[in-house]
Amino acid sequence: MKDFVRRWLGEGADKAEAPRRGAPELESGRRVYCIGDIHGRLDLLRDLHRRIDLDAERFEGHKTIVYLGDYIDRGLQSREVLDELLDRPLAEFESVHLLGNHEQTLLDFLQYPDHAVGWLTWGGRETLLSYGVALPPGFQRPDPVALRDQLEASLPDAHLAFLQSLPLTYIAGDYLFVHAGIRPGVPLQEQRDSDLLWIRQEFLAWEEPHEHMVVHGHSISETVEMRANRIGIDTGAFCTGVLTCLVLEGAEQRLLQTGGGK
Repeated sequence: MKDFVRRWLGEGADKAEAPRRGAPELESGRRVYCIGDIHGRLDLLRDLHRRIDLDAERFEGHKTIVYLGDYIDRGLQSREVLDELLDRPLAEFESVHLLGNHEQTLLDFLQYPDHAVGWLTWGGRETLLSYGVALPPGFQRPDPVALRDQLEASLPDAHLAFLQSLPLTYIAGDYLFVHAGIRPGVPLQEQRDSDLLWIRQEFLAWEEPHEHMVVHGHSISETVEMRANRIGIDTGAFCTGVLTCLVLEGAEQRLLQTGGGK
């Protein structure tokens, strides 16, 4: 399993950590819970929601839960994960759902099935199955337009509206939350959507401070990456059983995690 996870790491993931700058902070009276890439693992999402609820039950300030995107694909319960997020949000939390590259690719597939058919090879098949879309047997070549038409017919309006409404970034205190990362040296308002959703090496290898401490998913690591300028919390839930939540309050940073598939 470790070898499998390592194949998903960006090259910058093995670089030595740079010295930490002054600790980033949230404003007083606020706590943020941030969840990494879920990828169709409803079981892990429910487990982590339970842990978050228990952790937050005595906190009386403003509670925000931020999801970093990639709710779908790879795991077998993409539809069920979206149902959970839409129909059973954590009570008394402000919920923020960001766009991931997998959600964007599903939207691209709906609009341009012939050009986005590659999505089927890196998680899209599992998502189609979760919506009851029939895939061709064996090694038969799929008809992307026919699959798109079936998905359009099966995709609830609420799911489509949710996916189309997802923002790319969220800021709280000294933290910037984004799915993949940012292009170093480029002001936030000038960042390209493609970088916010897809960037790896240039961002992962950068050791200088950014304007904000960046909290991101997208690039799998065996353990949470606490760097001087970023915190990476994609621990490969779909294959490791470890779904990670970063908890922020004041200058404190701590973790809640599912139990490695136990």
